[in-house]
Amino acid sequence: MYVPHFNRVADEDAARAFVREVAVGTLVSVGPDGAPDATLLPVLWLGDRIVAHFARANPHWRRISAGAPGLVVVQGLDAYVSPAWYPSKAEHGKVVPTWNYSAVQLRGPLTVHDDVAWLREAVTQLTDRHEEARPEPWAVTDAPETYVAGQLRAIVGVALQVEQVDAKAKWSQNRPAADRAGVAAAYERAGEGALAERVRTGSL
Repeated sequence: MYVPHFNRVADEDAARAFVREVAVGTLVSVGPDGAPDATLLPVLWLGDRIVAHFARANPHWRRISAGAPGLVVVQGLDAYVSPAWYPSKAEHGKVVPTWNYSAVQLRGPLTVHDDVAWLREAVTQLTDRHEEARPEPWAVTDAPETYVAGQLRAIVGVALQVEQVDAKAKWSQNRPAADRAGVAAAYERAGEGALAERVRTGSL
């Protein structure tokens, strides 16, 4: 991912919080024939690993050799930017459209896991993450054991050992303050307060 210095987020804690909030990412890998594969998966960043799982019927996992390089793309808020929002348009007209967005990309070797204990732990961690804020959280152990065992046979796990993290917050930081204020105001008028806040803070 191309990350100019003014868009780079060097704080790994911020990147981890972003991945936790978005909670899904696109896993990209290249098969033995050189063709790319991409699958959107719920993900957890645990220590130095990204943990996820495929449907067993998805052929993607079969094309991942042990230690093959992988890329997980976690995409956050994004939005169009019109040149009409820049006060500088009236001054000199030298403005063009662009796109604002937040993204984190994680790279490292991949390992496919078909072990039931590994899968049960991964599914439990994913479930607990998404149920934790509910008044009566559902747990994997709430379902009959035979049913859970059958469901685990229908999935295959995957882990990416995180060796590189690139976090990018592209929110008009390269524009003059007046232009940034114009973009934020336009988002506010559209009822997109979260986008406006990103422009003001330059955060993920």
